[in-house]
Amino acid sequence: MTRYDDVVSVLKNLAVFSSQGSRAATAQPWIGHNPLSDSLVMLDPPQHTAIRSVVSHAFSARVLPRVEPLARAAAAAFAERAANGLEVDICDELATTLPAKVIANLLGMDDTLVDEFRTWSEDIVAVNPMTPEAARPRIIASIADLTRYVEGVFEDRKHARRDDLASDLLDAQVDGRRLDDAELVSFMFLLLVAGFETTTHLLTNSLRLLAAHPDLLARLRRDPTAIVPFVEETLRLEPSVHAALRLAMEDTEVGGVRLPAGAVVCALVDSANRDETRFEDAERFDIDRERRPNVAFGHGIHFCLGAALARAEARIALEEIVPRVGAIHVTQEPTWNTSLTIRGAMSCRIRFEPL
Repeated sequence: MTRYDDVVSVLKNLAVFSSQGSRAATAQPWIGHNPLSDSLVMLDPPQHTAIRSVVSHAFSARVLPRVEPLARAAAAAFAERAANGLEVDICDELATTLPAKVIANLLGMDDTLVDEFRTWSEDIVAVNPMTPEAARPRIIASIADLTRYVEGVFEDRKHARRDDLASDLLDAQVDGRRLDDAELVSFMFLLLVAGFETTTHLLTNSLRLLAAHPDLLARLRRDPTAIVPFVEETLRLEPSVHAALRLAMEDTEVGGVRLPAGAVVCALVDSANRDETRFEDAERFDIDRERRPNVAFGHGIHFCLGAALARAEARIALEEIVPRVGAIHVTQEPTWNTSLTIRGAMSCRIRFEPL
């Protein structure tokens, strides 16, 4: 599905279009067990409803105040380097280190494991029915390593709570319902991917688009309030999640196309966000366009829990970088990942010029 209305129709109607479509892509038989396949984003009601109510209780208004100072400190440290003139692979620097520090602090993980976070996250999102056989042993090892690590975090918190989300998740309950050990691990898998992988790509895409539109860099420097609509337009035009898979539970029709029960449906988020019937001159990057909701963070009951956090991280990074640099250039075009649902740069060299 490519049109905005059709994509929204598929995403909001889980009775007909089951999230089992996404689960089928990640639960490959060669893996054994993949905790991500049992995570919140792969579930339908009533299972989804019960688990989301518990994790929403933990993923509360405390999250942003808890991590914002850390995100700003990481962004400011990078911005000071950029202010003196700097050329880096942005995927190895800011776009990785900032979300790694944030997600590690949030989840109660060790933020010195930046390289491991990136490897684990990239390997997890690389799972799909077409994953090359040569990559499979590495992915299996990453899933096993992350599982052991996350189980260790929760085991530690069971004996000594800390001021982190891992502890909050252990304590969270709604009507006496708590997360069991498997649900805790699956949710941490999801948060690592959603909180790290997708935010990394949002940061990279924001800087790529600033390089492509130098007039906007000057504008954001003059008017920092324009950073928020800049981030929103980046999300619309370059969403990190570019597709969602669903399974048709009955014979149905979408956009005039008949679909049989059992059909796997691919809802193309990036195409929906470029639908000219929804967004005027949709291929143009325009931070002044009429603000209309897009589906960069999904729609309906699967709307991303961490949307506010991802937006905040991108805003904070730009608030620190924009006032300090005179120009931004992409000096080497990105190389892209091979995920079925997540689109992002694996590398992208960017040069910052001093003011």
